[in-house]
Amino acid sequence: MRDALWAELVKIRRSRLTWVSVVAFTVAAGFGGLFMFILADPGRARRLGLLATKAQLLNGTADWPTYFGLLAQTVAIGGSIVFGLIVIWTFGREFSDRTVKDLLALPTPRTTIVGAKFVVTGAWCLLLAVQTYLLGLAIGAALRLPGWSATTAVRGLGVLLACAAMTVLLVAPFALAASVGRGYLAAVGVMFGTVFVSQVIATLGYGQYFPWSVPAIFSGVGGPDQPAPGPIGYLSVIAVGAAGVAATGAWWRTADQTT
Repeated sequence: MRDALWAELVKIRRSRLTWVSVVAFTVAAGFGGLFMFILADPGRARRLGLLATKAQLLNGTADWPTYFGLLAQTVAIGGSIVFGLIVIWTFGREFSDRTVKDLLALPTPRTTIVGAKFVVTGAWCLLLAVQTYLLGLAIGAALRLPGWSATTAVRGLGVLLACAAMTVLLVAPFALAASVGRGYLAAVGVMFGTVFVSQVIATLGYGQYFPWSVPAIFSGVGGPDQPAPGPIGYLSVIAVGAAGVAATGAWWRTADQTT
């Protein structure tokens, strides 16, 4: 496992996707700060040209609880795409780069290779969530947002990490799609299809029961009127993650690897 983890870390270090993902969440935190800046004083934002004269903002308050909630929503919704791409790249690249034969010829169990990929991608995604939170602290402090307290900060971190952890579990099946599809294309199609369906089901009011809608609802994206996920929703998230990891490991262990 140690050698497999080291190999995956080397691949990540040499990949452009690492920096793309960092930039993506940096921009997301920055846009959250921009929203807080506008919300704090819409008149000032109009004078600076950030808003059209008749532009309307969503109801909200420019304070720390709102900003932490916005960051959690960014991780829950944006993570479905960025985390999904990370998992798809980690597994699909072996087929697209035609390195899968060399990889499977190594004296390392296939399940160990799969496990190392999941450990590295999970840590990668969680570090991106922590980066978003730290950037949020810096941006919020620069904007001098009101409502700061240690309790609010800890709660904001907890919600953000919970959203990130659930999203990491939910993108695990995309690894199976990338493996079965022997590349990126099929898995990307599955990812976008899942995101689309989750949006539709959440709009219909049943998102608390559909696992891929649970992180966004938990983050508060639907507002106070949106029903909170219950035990069924959280258990379904865990079940999807466990099934995705197990199915991917089983496929790598038993599938015909002739191409």
